[in-house]
Amino acid sequence: MLKIRPFKKGVDEEVFVKVFNATFSDRYDVRSLNLEEARTIANAPSFNLEGLLFAEWDGQAVGLVSAHVDKNRKEKKGFIQYLAVLPEYRSRGIAKELLGRAIAVLKERGMKVANAWAETDRPICTHLYETFGFKRVRTSSLMKRSLVDFSEETDGNELVDLREVGMSDENEIGLMNYLENEAFEEHYNYRPVTVEETRYLLLESPIWKSQKAWFATVDNETVGYIVSGIDESLNREKNERHGWVLDVGVLKPFRRRDVGTAMMLQAMSYLKAQGMADALLYVDDQNPTEAKKLYEKVGFQTHLQSASYKLQL
Repeated sequence: MLKIRPFKKGVDEEVFVKVFNATFSDRYDVRSLNLEEARTIANAPSFNLEGLLFAEWDGQAVGLVSAHVDKNRKEKKGFIQYLAVLPEYRSRGIAKELLGRAIAVLKERGMKVANAWAETDRPICTHLYETFGFKRVRTSSLMKRSLVDFSEETDGNELVDLREVGMSDENEIGLMNYLENEAFEEHYNYRPVTVEETRYLLLESPIWKSQKAWFATVDNETVGYIVSGIDESLNREKNERHGWVLDVGVLKPFRRRDVGTAMMLQAMSYLKAQGMADALLYVDDQNPTEAKKLYEKVGFQTHLQSASYKLQL
């Protein structure tokens, strides 16, 4: 009755879209994908379809999970992603079978550690991971800040100059890639980001078609960057006006000198000018740079939390 099978490239793209849209439709920060978008994402530099599994019930796809292995990561760490089952097929043990098979696939592919995530307000999901021996290691937050009361006249740091990134300029893409790797080297689950991945974020992502980025300079030295974006399809689907701070980093010697504050104010000013009612971002709560304090300083509050889990294989 229940069968777990691997994804078949060139055959299952429509199945993936159908199951993904049906299982994640209740998520606040996730919207439906169309087939063209799914194919573009599948060709992203960091994406890997190997390890994607479907659960079939009487021949019908009713759930999925990804046992993801990052080809650019040297350490033997795999990731459990997209674990989901159609609402009408839940409570039948399907998620348990999917998770068990995903763990087995990671072991077969030589992984020594598995990481997974679950929203903390979904106890069924967190309990499932814990029954398999996953241990909670940290939390992350989806933070939100209303832009209705945001003043574009808010004072920034006069010592920090901001300039817009030339998104299609290869030198600019290379500079942002350098800054990202330097700024995030200490972070949990860090591995070097390739130039191709940075280029994809800025130019090729089907999600962030409307975005803008800035470099921060101090004494003519480029010391940080910030990227903001708007997912127009998500806003239409959820009937919201959300803009996002997608990425922000500051070189270590220039932290706690209001560089991050100046960039955040610039990003929020841009999003408000685009008609957005709220700004959102994700943050690792145990971020070694204490980025969450910066976001709270400029008015962000925790909206949702997720737990990160780890399993020794």
